[in-house]
Amino acid sequence: MNNTNTQLSAPSSAPSRTAAATPAAGNAVLRVPPASPAAAAAYFGASLAFHADVSDVASALAADGDPGFVVVDTRSTASWDQGHVPGALHLPTALIPEQAEALLDRSVLVVTYCWGPGCNGATRAALALAQLGFQVKEMLGGFEYWAREGFEFETWEGRERRDPDALTAPVDAEDCGC
Repeated sequence: MNNTNTQLSAPSSAPSRTAAATPAAGNAVLRVPPASPAAAAAYFGASLAFHADVSDVASALAADGDPGFVVVDTRSTASWDQGHVPGALHLPTALIPEQAEALLDRSVLVVTYCWGPGCNGATRAALALAQLGFQVKEMLGGFEYWAREGFEFETWEGRERRDPDALTAPVDAEDCGC
């Protein structure tokens, strides 16, 4: 008897390639189908129109010349005193309706930030500014990631810098490569 043919054919109870590639019914990632590539491109393009990350803001501020935007810290005075981005303007969210017109130039992009990813204060401030007719982006990560990535910040006592957190910033590299 020739065993070669028997070894090459899969038993009927074995899963097919199609079945093996089908995700499990309980897979939360695939429970809702992904967007089309065109819809994904529109969404992610829009996201970049609304957000800037800490590293990009720091890089633009460190370059020679006008970065083309002003950074606005939207937190309380006590929070501002604990630490803020050097050169940022302090404009707490609650004061935007009465002070934004006098402090900001409508022709200059405003980049808002608050404490960090767990705080939506920068989002509320960006909304308030947009409703007043300002172009605005939100700095993702806020002050928390500014400090965690090792960028210099100002406190009521002076300038400070912490070692970068290896979970938020590349160690021994100029940038993260993204």
